[in-house]
Amino acid sequence: MRDRFTAYRAARAARAVPPPPPAPTAPADDSTQPEVAVATTTTEAYDRAVPYGIQIASAWAWRVIAIAALLYGLLWVARYLSEVTIQLALAIVLKAMLYPVANRLRSWGLPTGAATAITVLGGLILIAGALTLITSQIANQTAELSDKVADGFATLSMYLQNGPLEINPKYFSVTEWTARLNAFLTDSSGLIATYAAEVGAQLGHFAAGVALTLFALIYFLYDGRSIFAFLLNFFPRQARARVDQAANKGWRALSSYVRATILIALVDAVGVLIAALILGVPVAPALSALVFLGAFIPIVGSLLSGFVAVLVALVALGWVKALIMLASIIFVAQVEGHILQPFLLGRAVKLHPLAVILAIAIGIISGGIVGALMAVPLLAFTKSFIQHLAGDPDPPLVRTLRWPSGPRRR
Repeated sequence: MRDRFTAYRAARAARAVPPPPPAPTAPADDSTQPEVAVATTTTEAYDRAVPYGIQIASAWAWRVIAIAALLYGLLWVARYLSEVTIQLALAIVLKAMLYPVANRLRSWGLPTGAATAITVLGGLILIAGALTLITSQIANQTAELSDKVADGFATLSMYLQNGPLEINPKYFSVTEWTARLNAFLTDSSGLIATYAAEVGAQLGHFAAGVALTLFALIYFLYDGRSIFAFLLNFFPRQARARVDQAANKGWRALSSYVRATILIALVDAVGVLIAALILGVPVAPALSALVFLGAFIPIVGSLLSGFVAVLVALVALGWVKALIMLASIIFVAQVEGHILQPFLLGRAVKLHPLAVILAIAIGIISGGIVGALMAVPLLAFTKSFIQHLAGDPDPPLVRTLRWPSGPRRR
């Protein structure tokens, strides 16, 4: 026992003694080792001459300029090829609107071609029926409405002549305005012929655009996934899965926005129709259809189309019922903005009102009325696409192997 205790103390004392320092080694021969080139972007003199804040600002500046030049180039190409890009964008929005119908028909067992044909033909028949209803309503009540417009103009002219303004009666003379109109037509015959030729050319472009939109819509509904899979080949192989996921997110946001907008437009149209029928406003179904189409332009569309109904009520029924019609339209707009849009759109396609207004303005500048209609749906797609593409990557898939004792993860 004593021998074991003595050995333990000796071992402990040996561990307490620090180890001797390592022997110095000769420096390595640098001539035999390859030099590693290190790229430097700044020097000490450069850092002293240019403040650090200016360096950061300049690094940001040329990158922002490069991105702005790229965006400007893409916008220029889109405007240069507007007769194609607008039709393709419109076909994509229409596909988001009609895809649930075609998908439901396919789920019932119909072939893809038959489901696509039924969906497109059904949409065309629905549009033709709506246009026929609007035209018939306007044609049936044109005489009554024109008489009331004439009476309202006569009342306004008498007030302007005999009221505080005391405008000269010659400005309201039918003979005077007829003579001025004939003189204008005689002096501007060449200009009118030029405008007529331009209108004919625009009608031809419009017909070609409608044909291209229908052709693209049919193929998007029939084989849209294969077309997008082909476009993925233009991206790097490592980024294709990520871009595909981001595009699916954007497509779901676009589809949700379009379906929600249809429901909101339907509610707006029904509300205006009920108010117009109660007040007895002429051409109420046509005004309701106009509000339905205008509601596809967010924030301003339903209000602008609703003011047409107010103007018709003012001419046909007087200012009291016109004010009641205006109050009804404002009430419908408040219900849309505070209840329908937050409830139907939700957080998936939540867009700031300023972004919506700017998108509509850019759409009007780039593509007119069609650009205003498509600006916000494309903004919804772009927002969801970029957010998913720039967000945190999805967790990698867990590989599962089959072991004798059951599945095991690694």
